[in-house]
Amino acid sequence: MTMLFALAACAAPAQPTVRATIGAIEAVNSDNSEGFERVITPRPFVFPADHGPHPTFQTEWWYYTGNLTAENGRRFGFQLTFFRRALSPNPPARESAWAAHEVYMAHFALSDIDGGRFYAFERFSRAAAGLAGASGDPFRVFLNDWSVEGSGPEGMTMRLRAAQDEVALDLVAVNSRPPVLQGNAGVSQKGSQIGNASAYYSLTRMISNGAIRIGPVTYTVSGLTWMDREWGTSALEEGLAGWDWFALQLESGHDLMYYQLREADGTPSPFVGGSLLLPDNTVIILGPGDVELAVTDTWRSPRSGAVYPSGWRLQVPQYGLDLAITPALRDQELPTTVVYWEGAVEVNGTLRGRGYVELTGYADTK
Repeated sequence: MTMLFALAACAAPAQPTVRATIGAIEAVNSDNSEGFERVITPRPFVFPADHGPHPTFQTEWWYYTGNLTAENGRRFGFQLTFFRRALSPNPPARESAWAAHEVYMAHFALSDIDGGRFYAFERFSRAAAGLAGASGDPFRVFLNDWSVEGSGPEGMTMRLRAAQDEVALDLVAVNSRPPVLQGNAGVSQKGSQIGNASAYYSLTRMISNGAIRIGPVTYTVSGLTWMDREWGTSALEEGLAGWDWFALQLESGHDLMYYQLREADGTPSPFVGGSLLLPDNTVIILGPGDVELAVTDTWRSPRSGAVYPSGWRLQVPQYGLDLAITPALRDQELPTTVVYWEGAVEVNGTLRGRGYVELTGYADTK
């Protein structure tokens, strides 16, 4: 489960201040989705085409997170995400090169774990005049000079590039495992109504090498990237406050994704789910009752005032997993148009590893 916002075709400052002008649930939902296609039944996934855009659906996103280590041992986490929002299912023909019926947003964040610093940036643009867009074959998604480009068989080798102010990322991520089709063969149900779902697949273990720059220093880095890919036309149901999402890459070769939508009182809704990819590439789909998640610590943001979970015990009893998850940095809150926490985590317990966690809706209820 990843995040999508109602986008605006406007520029955001390079280092935005906290301004929770849109709540997470408000941003995901839309009151103008008539005429767009909905995700209802499973269908074949074809690559590289499905890496690219799906214009008959209202919303979609490309989500990359990862943990990297420099040659000198310095640890980093990163997030590079692109969001597309269609404004109309049947756009009128217009002659202007600036005319657009889609807008894009992108987030770029870097966690300098050993340096104790977190950097986050946000951009918006219309899909016109070469400012932003996406294609499937060859695969490319971009917003200005932030981009991901695919190459090789099925576009499964991807180059990620983003730079702003004193921070830059240039990474080649090569997929090493079969795509995981989340939910019911790639249909991830997010509500009780037919069509309240997304098409959802993950590339859980992309072998990554490249460079990170902070100020005048460039680090040669390597590690793992996780790609989450979703599209659809849906709305979250009334009474939901936000969601928690976990993507964990374990040293044993297990890859675990789990998300829960939260009710207003903080309890999980009936719509929780995920997957466990075993070392032999067997996919176990996880549903209600399969995962036990407990918060073990909290942290209050000095900027937004939001109180976030800041430690968890995650158990999958059927497979003997009992994991302690802790943030690599406490403060990995993005001060973007929708304020949320997303950051690198360390995993210990029956298995060890690293991963990423996303927490939304907490700044809306502080």
